Amino acid sequence: MNRVYNFNPGPATLPLEVLKEVQAEFLNFDGSGMSIVEISHRSKPYEKVHEQTKADILQLMNLGDDYEVLFIQGGASLQFAMIPMNFATKEKFGSYAVTGIFSRNAYKEAEKLGVGKIAASTETENFSRVPRQDELKIESDAAYFHICYNNTIYGTEFHYTPEVGDVPLFADMSSDIFSRPVDFKKFSLIYAGVQKNLGPAGVVIVVAKKSLIEKSLETLPTMLRYDTFYKKNSLYNTPPVFSIYVVGKVVQWIKKYGGLAAMAQRNLKKATLLYGVIDESEGFYKGHAQKDSRSLMNVTFRLPNEELEKKFVAEALENNLSGIKGHRLVGGMRASIYNAMPLEGVEMLAEFMRKFRRKNLSSTSYQPQATS
Repeated sequence: MNRVYNFNPGPATLPLEVLKEVQAEFLNFDGSGMSIVEISHRSKPYEKVHEQTKADILQLMNLGDDYEVLFIQGGASLQFAMIPMNFATKEKFGSYAVTGIFSRNAYKEAEKLGVGKIAASTETENFSRVPRQDELKIESDAAYFHICYNNTIYGTEFHYTPEVGDVPLFADMSSDIFSRPVDFKKFSLIYAGVQKNLGPAGVVIVVAKKSLIEKSLETLPTMLRYDTFYKKNSLYNTPPVFSIYVVGKVVQWIKKYGGLAAMAQRNLKKATLLYGVIDESEGFYKGHAQKDSRSLMNVTFRLPNEELEKKFVAEALENNLSGIKGHRLVGGMRASIYNAMPLEGVEMLAEFMRKFRRKNLSSTSYQPQATS
């Protein structure tokens, strides 16, 4: 196999072990004589996948039967609209921390409906950090407080769980779901597009308190109501069977290799390695995120000029390091080092970064900075 190390931010790398399992089962799933992409979503073989995936997700999150797992299509972008439509009103606004493009887009959907307020924003600092607890201005009667736990584009991440009093806490965890232990009981609703850290594109996992989602406004369209998915066990319409099936395998893979605590150790080791190369480079590599907000999932950095950045991307690919180019809105580089990225891939990238710097020091006018 001529596989590269895939640093793309999403769709992203998946565990090779999982891909091989999918490959082995693809033509004849569970003795059905059919592929998983052919069987009915109401068949017994798929029912086992559906229920086991839900159970494994709740087990990883250490949540009980007061929470429900929903499988919804439309990406996290649909959640941006569903949340204010279901939970916010003109009397009880949704409250938002704007820490990047996706959280800003979530707020804009609530703003369009006239039910959104900004509780904190770091946009004036080019989203280089997440706000501190003392910067959160959450009204006590807010319908909910919404955060994006990890900001894929800018490479920042919440390293604390906001204290919100009696206000329900909602989180977009698309790019760091199951990357580390979190006290999920502090959240009333969590959603994650799985294509970054859990599976192929096509499904969003929503984990929410049953008391929150068991009743939605009857005036909402059926497929925009959380209670539709809750009451019909996410089977009101045909769910994305293949995506859910792969998510189930990835969740089992996480459990097999030590759960969230083990993932956290792996991810911290990988991130520490890359940030170490950035910090030791005397300014040749400049990280975008402030140090206390650095993401363990998306390492973002710039080089001295765009010419070197283009060269870096091209030579990285020649060394089987794919998907390094940063988001078009930010530029520079981004290495997404999700759960499935092996340490060997990060070690190769770190070594490539050191060699690239040594090779190109004389071709730039940048002035080395003294390290503190």
